[in-house]
Amino acid sequence: MTFPQLSGKKIILAITGSIAAYKTPLLVRLLVKAGAEVQVLMTDAAAGFVSPLALATVSKKPVFHSVHNGADWNNHVALGLWADALMIAPCSANTLAKLAHGLCDTIVTAVYLSARCPVFVAPAMDEDMWKHPSTRANIATLQGYGNHLLPVGKGELASGLVGEGRMAEPEEIAAFLNDFFRKKEALPLAGTEALVTAGPTYERLDPVRFIGNFSTGKMGIAIAEALAEAGAKVHLVLGPTHLSAQHPNIETYRVESAEEMFRQSVALFPQCRLAVLSAAVADYRPEARADAKIKKTGDALSISLVKNPDILAHLGSIKTKDQYLAGFALETHNELENAREKLLRKNADLIVLNSLQDAGAGFATDTNKVNFVTRDGVETLPLLQKKEVAHALVQFILRHFRNF
Repeated sequence: MTFPQLSGKKIILAITGSIAAYKTPLLVRLLVKAGAEVQVLMTDAAAGFVSPLALATVSKKPVFHSVHNGADWNNHVALGLWADALMIAPCSANTLAKLAHGLCDTIVTAVYLSARCPVFVAPAMDEDMWKHPSTRANIATLQGYGNHLLPVGKGELASGLVGEGRMAEPEEIAAFLNDFFRKKEALPLAGTEALVTAGPTYERLDPVRFIGNFSTGKMGIAIAEALAEAGAKVHLVLGPTHLSAQHPNIETYRVESAEEMFRQSVALFPQCRLAVLSAAVADYRPEARADAKIKKTGDALSISLVKNPDILAHLGSIKTKDQYLAGFALETHNELENAREKLLRKNADLIVLNSLQDAGAGFATDTNKVNFVTRDGVETLPLLQKKEVAHALVQFILRHFRNF
């Protein structure tokens, strides 16, 4: 059996105190043979079941195992950032409870609490422990955090009884990881929720007139569909347009005004890892809205306008280190300078800049010509179909946001 998706992956194998630990040198060897780089951690209890020397030999790396060794302990944050996956195998009932409740008294639990990578848990315990209500509750809690649980096997247990609770075999664990990375590479945003705003906003003057712009929502809808095709669950906040998104992973929220778009976006943002604000939001709205049609009464009409809430700036002020925020800028002059200033002032990670000076860019076209502006520089795309721009944007975000 081969595991091609593991080639080049950085995997932490965390071993806890269970008799099943005797199988871990074979697991390490399978992972290394597949081309993975493996760093072994173990609790002090695990060292009573399997030799750290044997694990260091097959992994070709020193094993970290003691909370009393400063060199080991101080690595927990760096390891949590380094790894592509954290596999806790075997995971005893004791460690399972610690993970569920955030206890941090071993190198394994410290790295778990620092990990930004996917976490996999391969439980190992006697059947009565496995089926105990407290264990079931701890498992539900861990899965609720987004961790991946490997199924236990059924067979002879350390107690001499036969039942459920055996750790998955090394080949099964390697296959589980291989399948995860295969699916992840095909659908890199699977399990990710994304917010997209698209289209114009309309600011009503009276029951029949409004202040708006020429946006159709084509660009934003293309972005929502590209994210959905990459596996994301997309929340599309869509202003007034006749267009609609066509993908089962997209949930659309129809809004009209900037204030409605603001409220809906703020409500959705906390659950999203990624937000792309492509809507053409009106900066101002009428201070007062007439209840009846405004009649023509003279040669001039004055309308007092007030500022609308700034969605990008507000989300930038509340975003966490685990969220990625992209905004759009449509400029007519000093394009790059204005885009860089907007990026910093609104605490965005990316500004997608289009210019009305470029033929084929802007509203109501099937094409666009954009620049990706970040703190590190500018990447310029040629004139492309908006669907192609959307896919290029998704790939850019995947390359530059390490949390995916």
